[in-house]
Amino acid sequence: MEAFIIRFLICNIFISIIAGALLTAKFLLRKSLTSRMQYNLGFLLLILLTVPFLPAGQLGNLQVFSWFSQTSASPGTASAENTAPIPQTAQTDWMNDFSITVSRNTPSAVGLLLWILWIAGMFAMGLFLLTSVLRFRALKKSALPLQNPKLRSLYHCCLEEMNITRKIPIYSTAFLQSPVIAGLFRPRIYLPIFLISGCSRKDLRYMLLHELSHYRHRDALANLLMNLACVFYWFNPFVRYALKEMKNDGELACDASVLRMLRKEDYDDYGMTLINFAEKISCSPFPFVSGMGGSMAQMKKRVLHIATFQKASRRKIFRGFLICGLLTLLCAAFLPLLSLQAGNQSRCFFSEQGKNVTYLDLTASFGEYDGSFVLYDSANDAWQIYNKEQAQTRLTPVSTYKIYSALLGLEAGIISPEHSRIAWDGKPYPFDSWNGDQTLDSAMEHSVTWYFQSIDRQAGKPLIRDFIQKIGYGSQTVTGDISTYWTDSTLSISPIEQVELLQKFQKNQFGFSPENVNAVKESIHLYAADGGDVYGKTGTRGEQGRNTLGWFIGYLEANGNTYFFATNIQHETSAAGSDAAELTFSILSELEIWQ
Repeated sequence: MEAFIIRFLICNIFISIIAGALLTAKFLLRKSLTSRMQYNLGFLLLILLTVPFLPAGQLGNLQVFSWFSQTSASPGTASAENTAPIPQTAQTDWMNDFSITVSRNTPSAVGLLLWILWIAGMFAMGLFLLTSVLRFRALKKSALPLQNPKLRSLYHCCLEEMNITRKIPIYSTAFLQSPVIAGLFRPRIYLPIFLISGCSRKDLRYMLLHELSHYRHRDALANLLMNLACVFYWFNPFVRYALKEMKNDGELACDASVLRMLRKEDYDDYGMTLINFAEKISCSPFPFVSGMGGSMAQMKKRVLHIATFQKASRRKIFRGFLICGLLTLLCAAFLPLLSLQAGNQSRCFFSEQGKNVTYLDLTASFGEYDGSFVLYDSANDAWQIYNKEQAQTRLTPVSTYKIYSALLGLEAGIISPEHSRIAWDGKPYPFDSWNGDQTLDSAMEHSVTWYFQSIDRQAGKPLIRDFIQKIGYGSQTVTGDISTYWTDSTLSISPIEQVELLQKFQKNQFGFSPENVNAVKESIHLYAADGGDVYGKTGTRGEQGRNTLGWFIGYLEANGNTYFFATNIQHETSAAGSDAAELTFSILSELEIWQ
């Protein structure tokens, strides 16, 4: 919640800058853009305003053929109800991974206050719109179908002029000061009674053409989107100003649409209609309708626009399209930057395009556990995944990170394959195996947390950050206490990313010293059996004396093939790394990979 509102506020800074840039570009290029094009630029802003709520992966990876990629992945099911036997040689301390106790961070008062203010503002704006809707419904009930036969005849002529075949009802009302058109699916035009009796046929024709122009350009939908944007961005004055300008541009665009239908000598008459009724026609009190009225400043701007109006040449239209296309491309470049999920480190994106993916049904195997299972078959370049949603979700790695902590220590020269011993500091630990000097092998076997924390302290945050960014470890964030960043959810990784990273580690795609990589491989070599060599690491997170999260990641080398796997389980009271390991071997057995 706190992270969301902070990211949202940061996004608003960029949105405000882009909105200002769009307004500036529109002003500087106004002579090269038609009124309609200037109005349409506002839709770029509306698109940008939706981006913070879209998944970042969908922005960075446009899956045009995603349906085809999904159908190419053969669906499959697998169950692992029978528990595969684990050799006795494997029943060592790695199967009894000691849990790492973490504490949850509570939301800060500032974050909570910002969240409450944002929600309260949206509620107030929503209440205002709801009140407007209810008042307009009361107006609709009091409105009467237009009875004046001459005016009805004029209206039908206007429909023909606009090439509109749909029958749009027209009503008269005493509760409006300006003609409006309202309704997204069932549009209706409402004329004030005082205009019906006080306007000439020519003036009424201009007004009707203006309202029908709103209908032809689907401005009711634009009004709906602008009002929704005002609800979500009620606190952003730049956005509200840009939307106000967009609405004004919509009136200018409708004026231009009507003028293109008129003879040049009628332009002055159309402008005089606005001037003559400027004092009578006012802004509509309903923000979701399209009308001819406006403030005196808006009316003045529209009259000046009419006075200087000239039909656009083909050259100007072509130049305008090029400019709009260029601005659209420039805005598109900012889409990933504006996504809330781009700053959200809680998920990774897994593209199925070009991959052979099979989705497993392991519900029975997981039982009461929440979690996921990911397997990659390197020989067949095939993925098998249970619970894709959870497989993409980043979680604290706890002891599984020790694989890479060891690699960091070796690459930094803090330890070496030949000299990896770190002296015990004499502090008593709750596990006997931790109370003594440790080598890399013993520290990995007994999951001695203080050993890897010592490596981190000697390395320092700058080196750690560079290291995890180089290998692309999950969220790639190192904040807070240097001894807890991989145990308190600051650094997080998804099961899919665990498998992808294990592939790079096993093949040493990092470009590290082969001796160092081999030393880490030996430290996580669990056992060799007829089924193959198994390498892996468990991880357990404890909260208030309960094991709530368990990991088992690694790879199996057998029959000239390598299978990479990651299993994650979650439970309120009993989810340990050893449980994840047993579940993994059971699934591998059912898939006939492990005997």
